[in-house]
Amino acid sequence: MNSSNTDYSLLSDKIKQWGKDLGFAQVGIADIDLTEHEAQLQRWLDNNYHGEMDYMAAHGMMRARPDELVPGTKRVITVRMNYLPPDASFAQNLKKTDKAYISRYALGRDYHKLMRNKLKKLGQRIEQELKDLDQGELSFRPFVDSAPVLERQLADKAGLGWTGKHSLIINKEAGSWFFLGELFVDIPLPVDKPVEEQCGSCVACIKLCPTNAIVEPYVVDAKRCISYLTIELKGAIPEEFRPLLGNRIYGCDDCQLICPWNRYGQITDEKDFHPRTQLKDKDLIELYLWDETTFLKNTEGSPIRRIGHERWLRNISVALGNADFNEDIIVVLQQRLVEVTELVATHINWALDQQRLKKPENKKTQRLIKAIEKGLPRDA
Repeated sequence: MNSSNTDYSLLSDKIKQWGKDLGFAQVGIADIDLTEHEAQLQRWLDNNYHGEMDYMAAHGMMRARPDELVPGTKRVITVRMNYLPPDASFAQNLKKTDKAYISRYALGRDYHKLMRNKLKKLGQRIEQELKDLDQGELSFRPFVDSAPVLERQLADKAGLGWTGKHSLIINKEAGSWFFLGELFVDIPLPVDKPVEEQCGSCVACIKLCPTNAIVEPYVVDAKRCISYLTIELKGAIPEEFRPLLGNRIYGCDDCQLICPWNRYGQITDEKDFHPRTQLKDKDLIELYLWDETTFLKNTEGSPIRRIGHERWLRNISVALGNADFNEDIIVVLQQRLVEVTELVATHINWALDQQRLKKPENKKTQRLIKAIEKGLPRDA
């Protein structure tokens, strides 16, 4: 490429405007030097914090070396796209044990393809600009959770926000309710400056995490994270974590819900991210009664579809076990038990045990046993 006459500063300004025209809330540019993150990445892998996510370790340090993933890469254009819907009151479902809680990002259309298409259009717009200026060809590749990329570290480096203690990117003006995407390019654009971290002494996200998955500031043990347990984990959910899942059947937002910066969360302009009626504010039993055909139909174009019907039933079985006692729950669990896989059956049996323990007569018996153990009068 003949880049000697290219005004990259002007091109950078145009790229950021084109990005906003495509619907991105912010566009930043980073260089590809991520060597300072390699040691931390290796420690995270050595501690097996990635659990069954073998892809996290499969490519070695390529994740921290963009030019090894895409040879010739000089810069990474990083974007963020808001996904907070206008009516986010459904977070109150966490207090309703008979309702299903689904992570906010998953209630609308799957963001991967949508953002990748927009990034591709951005790359094509830059390419056309360089051709119009007779400055040669552009080599670019878009990524949205689709390759070994340290997306949060790149977003931090590009000034889109700072890394919070929950390991997510926080933006001063938008909180953390946004998706990230990257466009690898082979032109030496001017880079943006990182912003100063502003978490201060706050540790709200660490304290609130139901499973203590944030083992230290900025470090998450995925094996303990509810998002991992309900989405990435293919086998049985460890019994120690089942009661802690509550009614969360797909993902978890707790560390974001408690973050003070999310009071500034920006409403998305993308209607595809608005909650689907078949997923929003639904009773656990209603979702549990979906057969596989109904599940596939109602999750078409949704990130939820990737876990499949079996894990969908696994997760809801646990939530039903955690719900307040209800004879209807026992009935639907028993009905499911005759036609499910061994994996789901394991969780159904656990849920049935939990429901039976909550029956009024059993609760009275449990109180009596505890009173006797403490040496209290039996009518205490």
